[in-house]
Amino acid sequence: MAEQGINKRKTEHIRLCLTDHVEGVNKSTGLEGISFIHNALPEINFQDINLETSFLNKSLKAPFLVSSMTGGSQMAEEINKNLAIAAEERGWAIALGSTRALLEGDKHQDSFLIRKQAPTVPLIANLGAVQLNYGYGAEEAQKLVDLTEADSLYLHLNSLQEVIQDEGDLNFEDLLPKIEEVCKKVTVPVGVKEVGFGIDGHVARQLYDAGVSYIDVAGAGGTSWSQVEKLRSKDPLRKAAAEAFNNWGIPTKDCIVSVRSELNNVPLVASGGMKTGVDAAKAITIGADIIGFARSLLKAATTSSEEVMKVMEQIEFELKITMFGIGAKNLDELKNTNRVEIMGRSLMEDKD
Repeated sequence: MAEQGINKRKTEHIRLCLTDHVEGVNKSTGLEGISFIHNALPEINFQDINLETSFLNKSLKAPFLVSSMTGGSQMAEEINKNLAIAAEERGWAIALGSTRALLEGDKHQDSFLIRKQAPTVPLIANLGAVQLNYGYGAEEAQKLVDLTEADSLYLHLNSLQEVIQDEGDLNFEDLLPKIEEVCKKVTVPVGVKEVGFGIDGHVARQLYDAGVSYIDVAGAGGTSWSQVEKLRSKDPLRKAAAEAFNNWGIPTKDCIVSVRSELNNVPLVASGGMKTGVDAAKAITIGADIIGFARSLLKAATTSSEEVMKVMEQIEFELKITMFGIGAKNLDELKNTNRVEIMGRSLMEDKD
């Protein structure tokens, strides 16, 4: 039987992200403006470089997160299983795609119930914040946490995606007090993420003051969900309008800098266009704590957990090489390095 409704949409999303050009046109993460100053005498043993950190009160082997991608379709079942197995093996956190489908029917529940494959790493459930204006609240959010055995809940913000989506939910009015209510009542930390258009410092401050525990900026420079929905849309008006927004969003670099300047200590996840361990290193030097990868892992996840682990191992290796190249033996030293240039301006003099 063919999939319908939300389940069909989830399958279409996966296929488009695998096969079509869905990145914003002429939009980059901004990380290309950051470069490292090679240290010819690093004075460390490469084998001693340590990527360990913690997130959501759990240990990670590396500062990485499998970002929210999918769930709620037959295709997603195998993908999420492979991602979960790999995350557990490599010691990465993992976030589910929107788990609303888990409450709306019993089809493909196994695509969300991956705790068995990832028993020890941080697991994050996920609900669109706009659903708080469509009959969902703290009770439903808690149910998602309980069903998935999650350590945390993402509330995602996706206004541009919803307005281009044929089936979009468009009432984003007065969400902040409802987000605050969820933060107060749900028994796990609540984070907020965008879906590829970015969160700035002002919005991050509003969310933090409402009780949000951490921010995932999910900036521009990677997958553009207005482009994904344009490719799905049957509405000529929406398809045409989406073209005007293929360069929309705040670059990931600018999001990190803006949020960190406003909130010095909030845990900060940087996702949005992350492709390599070098990208991760750059994001960490300007204030990120955890780096999220999504589409970089998706193709491998359609094949096997072993293929996902190969991609993860490469990203980890690239981060270690970057750290070796500047003489940083752990993440604290990477965060505080002065061997970095931002838009041609060296931090060596600033930090000497």
